[in-house]
Amino acid sequence: MNPPYLQSMNLMVVLPEIALLVGACIVLLADAVTNRRAGEGTFPVERLALIALIAPLAAIAFAGSDGTQRYAFGAMVVSDLFGDVLKVCAIIATGVTMIYGRRYTKDREIHRGELYSLALFSLLGQMVMISGSNLLVLYLGLELMSLSLYAMCAIRRDSVLATEAAMKYFVLGALASGFLLYGMSMIYGATGSLDITAIARSIAGGAVSNGVLAFGLVFLVAGVAFKLGAVPFHMWLPDVYQGTPTIVTLLIAGSSKLASFALVFRLLGETLMSTSIHWHLMLIVLAVLSLALGNLAAIAQTNFKRMLAYSAIGQVGFVLLGLLASHGGEARFAGSGFSSAMFYAITYVLTTLGTFGIIQLLARRGLEAEQIADLAGLGRRSPWMAGVMLAMMFSLTGIPPFVGFYAKLAVLQAVIDTGLVWLAVFAVMMSLIGAFYYLRVVKVMYFDEPVDLTPISASGDASTVMAANGLLVLLLGILPGPLMSLCAAAVRQAMQLG
Repeated sequence: MNPPYLQSMNLMVVLPEIALLVGACIVLLADAVTNRRAGEGTFPVERLALIALIAPLAAIAFAGSDGTQRYAFGAMVVSDLFGDVLKVCAIIATGVTMIYGRRYTKDREIHRGELYSLALFSLLGQMVMISGSNLLVLYLGLELMSLSLYAMCAIRRDSVLATEAAMKYFVLGALASGFLLYGMSMIYGATGSLDITAIARSIAGGAVSNGVLAFGLVFLVAGVAFKLGAVPFHMWLPDVYQGTPTIVTLLIAGSSKLASFALVFRLLGETLMSTSIHWHLMLIVLAVLSLALGNLAAIAQTNFKRMLAYSAIGQVGFVLLGLLASHGGEARFAGSGFSSAMFYAITYVLTTLGTFGIIQLLARRGLEAEQIADLAGLGRRSPWMAGVMLAMMFSLTGIPPFVGFYAKLAVLQAVIDTGLVWLAVFAVMMSLIGAFYYLRVVKVMYFDEPVDLTPISASGDASTVMAANGLLVLLLGILPGPLMSLCAAAVRQAMQLG
């Protein structure tokens, strides 16, 4: 018979994280032992990293949620459907990023062993965040993810832009982490606990210091708003998107967004739902500012990656709309609001993978393909690649039958159900403005004369993943029901709405 402390560990709950940690260490050691640098030798470190991603997927399939919430390490870690869905999406997003970036890293002589090891450790931090049921565990996961991303931003040490972007990201990220940690300390001071369930129970029972709680809530929202890239905590986003290597940009814009959403959900949805009257107004301000500044500033951009950064700020505004639609604490509002935001976050990451994937496939040695003008004539140079990019732009715009249309519709419906009709109208108006710069990319691809006639080539696996990426954006727009139902079930189980 196992002693009590071993029973409380319940290692099956954290089996996916253990599997990923072992895989990341193997990749790191294999690269160190072989001592291969990019462009030298044939050690397939990227293939080993992709194999390492299979282990946590298998662990989730084997030890994943069986319809109930399971806890480990004294209820500090939770395994539920919400976590399993986001973990699978984050793992797949990281794997797709590696496939897209294989030739990109080789052409730029980026040390792939370091890059892929850091990417795996960043993913480990994301999975810890997604599974966290304790404020300190959430913070530890966040720091593991963030520190890995900081290092990846500066991996091209000979690039002034990359170094500058890494410094800005690090300094502002450290400031945001301080906000978040200070807010958590205030929550602990008000409730006397770091456990999410215990905090929620204390707040619901009224046994808290309301002044300290409200004070901590402000810092908490500021910290998570930075990680999402919401206005006015967005200053780092355009410079980091533009300055970092595109594969690192995609790691920041892809799977890490899912972990940031999980952090917001664990904090606001599970922990502080009964205080929604306080953070509801803050989210309205953040959403309005993000929708307005993101879409208006993107119009003036000529750098494609910088345009996508401002686009991401506008898209975060829609995610915040879904979060604030849960206001009131009623099961009907909370379930539809958070599930629509979760659906939007997943589908946005899917679209982002395709967009930045094409940028990497268009790039070659000596050319980054970062300017919108670099897409000129793509419809004639590579019709299938232009078709995929068209699907991504139409989805981001919200044009049917692509998935972005249904994602926006679900969020707007949740907002209208809570009586915030004016906010839904404002979001639609900002989406119409956003249509200009998205459709401008389509115009450049199909109506501008190509300035570069160099043949575009992509490896077989990258071409296959790109085709699957574009097909999913279309199929999920035509048949969104299964994924939407999965998101709704995951949210209802996590929030115990019945």
